[in-house]
Amino acid sequence: MAANLISIANSGARAAKAALDVTAQNIANASSDGYVRRSVSLSELAVNSVSSAPNAINLSGVRVSGIVRNADMFRQSEVRRTGADAARADAEVQGLENVESAVEQTGVYDSVVSFEASLKELLSDPTDGSLRASALEQGRTLAQTMNTAASSLDAAGQGLRFEAQDGVDQVNSLAGELGRVNLRLARASDSSSDQTSLLDQRDSLLEKISGYVDITTSFADDGTVEVRLGGTSGPDLVNGGTNSTLAMATASDGTLTFTLDGNAATISSGAVAGKNQALSQLADVHAQLDGVAGEVISAINGAQTAGVDLNGTAGQAMFSGTDAASMSLALTSGSQIATASAGAGANSRDPSNLEAMRSALDTADPAGDMDSLLFGISSAVSGRTVTRDALESIASSAKVALEAQAGVDLDQEAVNLTSFQQAYQANGRVMQVASDIFDSILSIR
Repeated sequence: MAANLISIANSGARAAKAALDVTAQNIANASSDGYVRRSVSLSELAVNSVSSAPNAINLSGVRVSGIVRNADMFRQSEVRRTGADAARADAEVQGLENVESAVEQTGVYDSVVSFEASLKELLSDPTDGSLRASALEQGRTLAQTMNTAASSLDAAGQGLRFEAQDGVDQVNSLAGELGRVNLRLARASDSSSDQTSLLDQRDSLLEKISGYVDITTSFADDGTVEVRLGGTSGPDLVNGGTNSTLAMATASDGTLTFTLDGNAATISSGAVAGKNQALSQLADVHAQLDGVAGEVISAINGAQTAGVDLNGTAGQAMFSGTDAASMSLALTSGSQIATASAGAGANSRDPSNLEAMRSALDTADPAGDMDSLLFGISSAVSGRTVTRDALESIASSAKVALEAQAGVDLDQEAVNLTSFQQAYQANGRVMQVASDIFDSILSIR
């Protein structure tokens, strides 16, 4: 009997010691990123032999059957899904804010309005040299602000593509690391400490990858994971210990296309997708800005070549170029502004061609188009910001739900620490009692 007591108490002490170790590990990693709370799985130790007496009591103690990760796969999946959506929205908003700044801060709208106002002032005295010089300088300022705006948009695009490339590189690096974790998981024993650590690494890598691209996962019994890019029918990013290579290319309009091991791939969520969506909006804004520049160039040059300048010679094109980036002032003197109609003599006060120039500019309405462009990008930023905030709130709620289930609660661990300590001490006391009984039996004999 004493021997049974010692054996049972010994197994209980070992189990309590294992539980204390796991509790200490939880407490130590309470702030570790990606750590999932663990607990010891205990089961009654089976009797090794069948007693000859059917009603005999056969007790053998307890055993540690494994270490359990308190992870919820559904909640982890929700964290990845909602996190990918939030990352996409945040990346898109950041890109759109850069696009908005590139257009607004260069003052294109103000330069268009100022140029139109200078032509209106010139109507009061078409022969006034100062008014002509002012109109010419306003034209130069307009061309320069168009150039600056185009350059700023190009710089914003380069920044977005650089960040997208960094995201692609991160995906490839994380996928390679996940492949190595898969290989180690395939060799790890079930419910071992090493396996639980590898599973933490696996889940952490999956969450990081989903921050860049949208993925679909499929888990095997040994804990390894197959990762597909996009939906369940998407191409394999990670399969066992093998990972495919994600690559991106820049289209003619500055937007991005993606391939996985050379095959076309679609990315619809995550930060990389958000960067590409911002690039798509940037391409549209750039095209609109080029349209405004083209309207000014066409309207002014068309009127210029139909009239005569202050010297009575045929008017020349005021602007060269075809878009915002190439637009520049072609005239060198205010006297070259063709204010009079064809056939008028030198120093003519005839403003008819200047009126035609202003009429053509009013019809093209570059100021109105610039206002619409600015309103459109501002509205896009505002709308996407509301969407981003909503998605971030959803993602935050998903994380909170996962943390409540899988995170370490220090108060609960403190309770467990006391409970397992008492269990350890109680089992030690049982062994002491067993020893006393054994000594008593020996003394009787």
